[in-house]
Amino acid sequence: MQHLDHDRLVFLALGESEAADGEATHLDTCDHCRSEMETLQHVAGLGAGTQGLAELPDPPEHIWQGIVAEIRAAEELPALRERRLPRPADPVEPAAVPVVARRPRRSRRWPGWATTVVTATAAAVIGVAGTAAVLGGGEPADPQPPVLASAPLAAFGTTPKDASGDARVLGDHRLHLHVTNLPTVPGYYEVWLIDPSTMKMFSVGTLSDGSGDALLPIPPNVDLRTYTVVDVSAEQYDNKPAHSGDSLLRGTLTG
Repeated sequence: MQHLDHDRLVFLALGESEAADGEATHLDTCDHCRSEMETLQHVAGLGAGTQGLAELPDPPEHIWQGIVAEIRAAEELPALRERRLPRPADPVEPAAVPVVARRPRRSRRWPGWATTVVTATAAAVIGVAGTAAVLGGGEPADPQPPVLASAPLAAFGTTPKDASGDARVLGDHRLHLHVTNLPTVPGYYEVWLIDPSTMKMFSVGTLSDGSGDALLPIPPNVDLRTYTVVDVSAEQYDNKPAHSGDSLLRGTLTG
């Protein structure tokens, strides 16, 4: 069975032209062409649905490097095949060779939007493959920094008792904080490290939400044997850098 030309299926999928009677009949009876047509229509729908997207985040650099490597490898294939073709030692008489008509090579040039979709799909496939390699043991994952100290955080003062959290000091000078059920405040949440013997304190950073996780940098010169108390406070937008005195959670680091 003669299948429909791939480029013709692309134009039909894009709605550039209507299927002729013979083409429509073929698509009704040929599972191969009908499946390819449906796949192309799906890709066309994805391309049309992303026309209005803007301000998308840039993909990681290693994804683009992988795409470039794949493109360069594909460009080198024709040259490699040409070099590998055997060359006859002696010329062959023309009369001894039957004349065989060669089919003209079909162009595989797709519309511009299709190239964009294929590139984006390649980026997604490379990203998924990289993730699978890491999960499957193909490449070792980056080691997690060790936990140097930790503290359970409990509701403090008049804070509702279902508010809680935990803090972990990581070996890369960061504080991993997880909180949940913090009461809603008109201002914002701020995280502090406190010396319980002197009540001296300094701010580590702020939280964007009353439930969730945050990674906050800790200055490398901070002595965590002295600043052992982790405090989460409710602060106002009043341009006052000092602690408000309204602590919501507290806990003592141990390690």
